[in-house]
Amino acid sequence: MTEKLTFPEGFLWGGATAANQCEGAYNQDGRGLANVDVVPIGPDREAIITGQKKMFSSEEGYFYPAKETIDMYHHYKEDIALFAEIGFKTYRFSIAWTRIFPQGDEAESNEAGLAFYEDLFKECHKYGIEPLVTITHFDCPMHLITEYGGWRDRRILAFYANLCRTLFTRYKGLVKYWLTFNEINMILHAPFLGAGICFEEGENQEQVKYQAAHHELVASAMATKIAHEIDPENKVGCMLAEGNIILTLPIRETTGQLWRKTVRVTSSLMFKHAGNIQTMPRSSGSVRELRLK
Repeated sequence: MTEKLTFPEGFLWGGATAANQCEGAYNQDGRGLANVDVVPIGPDREAIITGQKKMFSSEEGYFYPAKETIDMYHHYKEDIALFAEIGFKTYRFSIAWTRIFPQGDEAESNEAGLAFYEDLFKECHKYGIEPLVTITHFDCPMHLITEYGGWRDRRILAFYANLCRTLFTRYKGLVKYWLTFNEINMILHAPFLGAGICFEEGENQEQVKYQAAHHELVASAMATKIAHEIDPENKVGCMLAEGNIILTLPIRETTGQLWRKTVRVTSSLMFKHAGNIQTMPRSSGSVRELRLK
């Protein structure tokens, strides 16, 4: 008889958001401007998030969803109560860097921002919900972009380390599960969104993206070291993006009959180029799988 598969005791069921997806209140209580605040919905979005078009402030005629979102900043108690009603055992969400350090490179933190997240963590614990905190979910202070060029500049590591040390110290005992970066490999696919990078004409874009990726990977390792120094009970990880795309394509068999065949395009979006598509037959012989190498 086949053994029944079960989840281990204490498995954390829950859901996830990001600060730029739900908080709103982008200019309240000392919060500074971030790259996510100036990414609009519309035809220019792709050019902006990929660093091909500069947009460092709000412009007329655009809609910026991160500015208001669902206004969780003012309604988090109601939202967390609903999470508890659903049955969440964990809630993954992120810190808005510019709530803690409005410009990113200050020595002193913004107490209003620290207090907001402390209250949010305590509200989670009130309902038995374990916070899982992403330190950076595409948030990069605009000041670090305009003054340093975002994550292309190695000096950003010191500012990020200061952010991490501040968070780990302030929330010791309240948070033990941390992610250093959300989808760290998205630097290669959306460099302004992932690392605050805009390209100059004639610049070697691949070199800039991989240099920024290196800086974030080093920063992730630094954050892990700091976390364990401050609290050995901290559990720290990172996150990668992966995508599966299901396509239905028309094909013509040797008989000349037209069929529609389903293929799966799997892109790991890792730190490599997506090229050399290979076609591999699956065991059934009726479906083919395309893997991006």
